Amino acid sequence: MTRPELSATGLARYFDHTLLRPDATRAGFERLCQEAVDHGFAMVAINPGPVAWCKARLAGSAVRVGAAIAFPLGQNTIAQKVAEAVSAIDDGADEIDYVIDLGRVKDGDLDHSEREMTAMVQACRGRGVLIKVILETCYLTREEKLALAQIARRVGPDFVKTSTGFGSGGATAEDVALLAANVGPDVQVKASGGVRSLTDALQYIDLGATRLGSSASVAIVEEYRRSGASS
Repeated sequence: MTRPELSATGLARYFDHTLLRPDATRAGFERLCQEAVDHGFAMVAINPGPVAWCKARLAGSAVRVGAAIAFPLGQNTIAQKVAEAVSAIDDGADEIDYVIDLGRVKDGDLDHSEREMTAMVQACRGRGVLIKVILETCYLTREEKLALAQIARRVGPDFVKTSTGFGSGGATAEDVALLAANVGPDVQVKASGGVRSLTDALQYIDLGATRLGSSASVAIVEEYRRSGASS
């Protein structure tokens, strides 16, 4: 499949190149950063610990550093999430992806979700950092997804994101389309979790995703280039 309107370089800019494994090593982060530079990915998505190291490794490049906060469970207090985000920003994070407290959503405490989202957006915006909200859609009902989309519409994070990749499921076409149709024009959608193929990537872009989180970014972009896409 080719997209004449989307070059291989353009496709690469959709990707947050991801290494969130618990056994990730310095060699793995070195490879992650080099691949991100070589292919022109938007960001490296990592846990907070290696943020400062990756920021130094990527100095002078256009690749941003993103930190995953309250990852992957999300069951931290609002104050703890804000503190973790601020610490990662102080270490050089350009973007923050945080996990909502799913238990509070399941309890019907959407006021908590809105307070949490508001606090995280304010902490990041005040420091000039992009903020993404991980909804972990595999655990949510359609009604819960719509309710969170409406909260995002009011609060205005930069992105809502489907998944951590550590849950029982990842991005789906249905969820990407649902979020894109309901978060409003000022909030973007990131599809993540199980984005393993070129078919997945192009489908999610067609449905409205403007970022893709994947550890298979290199293989996907190289497949697109082989398919005949321009550089």
